[in-house]
Amino acid sequence: MNILYICTHNRCRSILSEAITNDIGGGRIQAFSAGSQPSGEVHPLSIRYLQERGIDTAGLKSQSWDVFETEPLDVVVTVCDSAANESCPIWLGESLKVHWGLPDPSKLEGSEEEIKAAFYRVMDTIERRVEGLLSLDLGSLSPEQLRAELEKIAAVQ
Repeated sequence: MNILYICTHNRCRSILSEAITNDIGGGRIQAFSAGSQPSGEVHPLSIRYLQERGIDTAGLKSQSWDVFETEPLDVVVTVCDSAANESCPIWLGESLKVHWGLPDPSKLEGSEEEIKAAFYRVMDTIERRVEGLLSLDLGSLSPEQLRAELEKIAAVQ
């Protein structure tokens, strides 16, 4: 399964989702991330906290969703509310779309420990959702059944 995580600026939540999915996906899922208005850089704390957890950060970059125009994508997951409300490019029309909203830990103001805790909470949520995805028998689900399961997983915090 090829999954694309979208967040408007592709610098934090979608990056975390890509890295964590590829880390625990065991080759069953290939994850990518992109944004409609990419910032051009990955948030440094995203890299820091992924590395603290031993998750590979090589190759992570903030990029436009246009990069994936010719890629076969099975699922497109928006992780920020603004991306969920954007009009997706027409070429995403064939992909199953779902929203897995996540709070933005990069916008939090507070102590270093509070910010770290916020990043870790988001990373824990992503891990639980990906584990839920991996527990599915992906080959046996119809697109409608997969959408329903992905929407159930979205409720996991």
